[in-house]
Amino acid sequence: MNKPTVILLLGLVVMATLGVSCQQGTVFSQYDSIASPGWERNDTISFRTDTMPAAGTYRPEVGMRINGTYPYMDLSIIVEQTRLPSGQTRKDTLNCHVIDKTGRPLGQGVNLYQYLFPLPVIQLEQGDVLHVTIRHCMNREILPGISDVGLKLSAK
Repeated sequence: MNKPTVILLLGLVVMATLGVSCQQGTVFSQYDSIASPGWERNDTISFRTDTMPAAGTYRPEVGMRINGTYPYMDLSIIVEQTRLPSGQTRKDTLNCHVIDKTGRPLGQGVNLYQYLFPLPVIQLEQGDVLHVTIRHCMNREILPGISDVGLKLSAK
């Protein structure tokens, strides 16, 4: 191999290693965008993980990206997790604090605020798939200010 090829390959290996180390433990991470004018109450967001590479304890988290038009201090969501192929289902209602009493967002960001809300850990077997649905249960039919809803699953 010539010198430029070796340097290119070495650079690719370093970048791949850095990418893996930044996502260490994350086995699934995905977001779905919410269409304007907002998240409708009957709009259920669904995620389906790939087959689990190994048996173990996993930590699921619901991700939210919220902008300045969100009208409330809290957000209530219903999260349903179904473990396949067993069909075992767990349903949780999360009450998420997103704005403090002074009106300041509690998430990370400037104009779009990122939040991660933990769910109880889950035991998965090698070959399992996790199907997760998320919907809001706020009084308002259309909830403005939610731009993305996501799921992150990490090995514990």
